[in-house]
Amino acid sequence: MDQLVTTKILIPSGALGLGYDRDALARGVAEKPDLIAIDGGSTDSGPHYLGTGTSKYSRSSIKSEWRELMDARATAQVPLVIGTAGTSGANDAVDWLVDITREIIAETGQTAKVAVLKSGQPNAEMVAALNASKITPLEPAMDITTDLLESCTNIVALAGAEQIQAALDTGADIVIAGRTTDTATIAALPLSRGCHAGAAWHGAKIGECGALATTSPNSGTIMITFDATGFTVEPMCPSAKATPYTVSAHMLYENSNPYQLFEPGGHLDVLKAKYTALDDRSVRVTGSEWVPSQTYTVKLEGARSGGYQTVSLALVRDPRYVENIRDWVADIEAKCTRKAIERVNEEFTLELRLIGVDATLGPLEQNAQFASEVGVMGIITAQSEATSREVAKILNPYLLHHPLTEQEEMPTFAFPFSPTEMGRGKIYEFCLNHVLELENPMDAFQIDVMDLSA
Repeated sequence: MDQLVTTKILIPSGALGLGYDRDALARGVAEKPDLIAIDGGSTDSGPHYLGTGTSKYSRSSIKSEWRELMDARATAQVPLVIGTAGTSGANDAVDWLVDITREIIAETGQTAKVAVLKSGQPNAEMVAALNASKITPLEPAMDITTDLLESCTNIVALAGAEQIQAALDTGADIVIAGRTTDTATIAALPLSRGCHAGAAWHGAKIGECGALATTSPNSGTIMITFDATGFTVEPMCPSAKATPYTVSAHMLYENSNPYQLFEPGGHLDVLKAKYTALDDRSVRVTGSEWVPSQTYTVKLEGARSGGYQTVSLALVRDPRYVENIRDWVADIEAKCTRKAIERVNEEFTLELRLIGVDATLGPLEQNAQFASEVGVMGIITAQSEATSREVAKILNPYLLHHPLTEQEEMPTFAFPFSPTEMGRGKIYEFCLNHVLELENPMDAFQIDVMDLSA
């Protein structure tokens, strides 16, 4: 093993805000890592956070954990890097974490050089890129027009290792990055130090969610050590174990192909990877390959308004209605929709979901068992908030009193809230599944460096 290129990356947890084992973090710091890397978010929680540029996690939780990681960085005297800051990595979300960092600096008396990597893309520049044939679709292909691009409230490009390396090259103590691939913050330093490229990307994929690739996923903290021929995985919690099974299985996590992973500038191929248990807690991996691409592309994510939404929830316990709940719901949908069309002058959608039966998978559900109680959730979406709420009010008496047949007494069901209509406000939808071709990896990104002190 070539010690000259050995690089240790400490990953405290799968994401800032999830929590971690503090003793495990302390053990990791004591192991003298070369960099501390953590993820700040993803698209997992839906389009709202990209659409609004806001965080899904509480500010107090983020501030508490970020303060501890800043302390860990100061103790270890190594860079601290976060990718996809503020859940979505949108520019406003990045600025939000920068403000929290300023607060912590002021409260603790620390000093830090901070590099801020922005991933936000101006709508006009994306329109120009589309017209220049620099934006191409991924599968499944989605239609894209200039109007669609102009309607996005936020568009971000997923930074890769090159952009994180550029931020680190500023000499920053802390790098706060906008949207990045989950692996970029981990792979960047090993790649810049000459570690094995396939190992750098593969180890980054294994480490992206912290201890999720171990037998104790909630323990959080993990160390990935990279070198000239491979990488080693070791959890920092004494009760956690990394095994060939837990490590290799993580290639399936959020990845349709367990042998390939596409990143800016190429893809990882692990078909020939070998997983070897060094002891009962750590695993060494060799044989991963990095395959460069002919063009450099970054994935785009965009969100735009999908209108306004109002929800209502009714609880049905009558055994006969539970048994015939699908017929009851179908009848309500048909009759309420007809009435609403007559009374409002705007398009809308009305959907009733059966909570406790198949609300998660819908028609894909293979084992829809009826319980003694079913929640019926009405979801009304329209372009205006007023129409959304109006249709929800039209739906109200149906959920409260609608009989299975015309020849029976009027039933009464339960509403858990009053008023029954709950406005969700403006909602958002993802609208891009494309890549942007760049001549230079930094063409779509911006780095600002600031010296922060109390």
